[in-house]
Amino acid sequence: MGNHTTKLPDSQRVVITGAGWITPLGTDLDAVWNRLTNGESAVAPITHFDASTFATNFAAEVKDFDLGDFFDDKALHATAGLSTQYALAACQNAFKQANIDTNPIDPTRIGIYLGAGEGVLDYDTYMAANVAAWDTETRSFNPKTWAKVAYDGMTPAPELEQEPQLTALHLAKRFNAMGPNLNCMTACAASTQAIGEATELIRQGDADIMIAGGCHSMIHTLGITGFIRLTAMSTRRDDPPTASRPFDVSRNGFVMGEGAGIVILESLASAKARNATILAEVAGFGSTADAYRITDIHPDGQGGAGAMKMALDQAGIDPEALDESGKPLVQWINAHGTSTQENDKTESNAVRAVFKDNAINVPFSSVKSMLGHLIQAAGAVELITCLKAIETGIIPPTANLTEVDPNCGLDHIPGSPRDTNPTGGVTTTLSNSFGFGGQNDCICLQKYTG
Repeated sequence: MGNHTTKLPDSQRVVITGAGWITPLGTDLDAVWNRLTNGESAVAPITHFDASTFATNFAAEVKDFDLGDFFDDKALHATAGLSTQYALAACQNAFKQANIDTNPIDPTRIGIYLGAGEGVLDYDTYMAANVAAWDTETRSFNPKTWAKVAYDGMTPAPELEQEPQLTALHLAKRFNAMGPNLNCMTACAASTQAIGEATELIRQGDADIMIAGGCHSMIHTLGITGFIRLTAMSTRRDDPPTASRPFDVSRNGFVMGEGAGIVILESLASAKARNATILAEVAGFGSTADAYRITDIHPDGQGGAGAMKMALDQAGIDPEALDESGKPLVQWINAHGTSTQENDKTESNAVRAVFKDNAINVPFSSVKSMLGHLIQAAGAVELITCLKAIETGIIPPTANLTEVDPNCGLDHIPGSPRDTNPTGGVTTTLSNSFGFGGQNDCICLQKYTG
């Protein structure tokens, strides 16, 4: 029932030495954590564009963000889109916490693995082309006119910055990371997958340090319209702050968020050599595919259950075992918990499938009730909440949960945070991320004990 990773050599044990996030509730680790544990909501009417006529006209936006607050020379990233800027700022904070910027490190041993979403989308140019090419009288579309107007209006930088791998290149340039450089786009599971696979790169010796996490901003006309068409978003326009209500019987869809989360992964050998402060240890990672449908998750939750079981197996944790005080060995599961009917029910079933009789006794809450769904950035930001839970012994609540759906029916911590310090604190967490297409990823994080 111990941690299998303690049996590995220090070069293959992976720890976290720094973390940074840009979220709709702020950018400071402690300040955002306090707001989360207080149950504060970041959801409000959209200001990024005029969404007044949209069925969903609200989201969780990052407020008052300026890259210049993080870098004196932000002009180095003048072409970077908003989500890339979020990642740069989050990484700057993570680097400072890890004290990497004050330590001489071989840059070829520092890599990057992100789950970054698409970047800049040049709406103005293409909308102008659409308008020019449409003949109202004949109700016809002229493709030659469209191509000419689009070509004349196209500028190289925004066109290039649409590509999701550009975020990793900006980070490599800024932080002189010359090791492995990768990006994955597995929807809402992306940044959890990036962190898990970055852990494996360190374990196999390809890097000593990995910058890992994700970023995304889909609060624009195309992003909001797409999810409205999928009927996946809440339409609770009369009360946006309570619209995201995971596990509640009245939930009617998720709420879009945006931001970035970055963690500094490091081999234990490297962290010890630098005398770095260790925040937690990555004890296990699981990744599965439903092989079911393009958008729908498998209704029995087999993929999510498989990812959790894989992460626990790698960590050497029996989900059905109890500690000396008679409690489960996992003190908190950060739920994917999107507030959609299908996800919350299916994820709850997956937890029951893994933990069996212990399931009802494992706290299982969702911070998306306050932050919204940060899409590809969600997993990394939520893994940082696991770091804070381990540090503080406090488990954040599921906000807006007033009547638990019996199809969910686990320990969802409604309304108020839970202080676990009187019973030993939080030493082991799971963080779930499940993406469109049936991608399932889970990370087991544990308190570092030497």
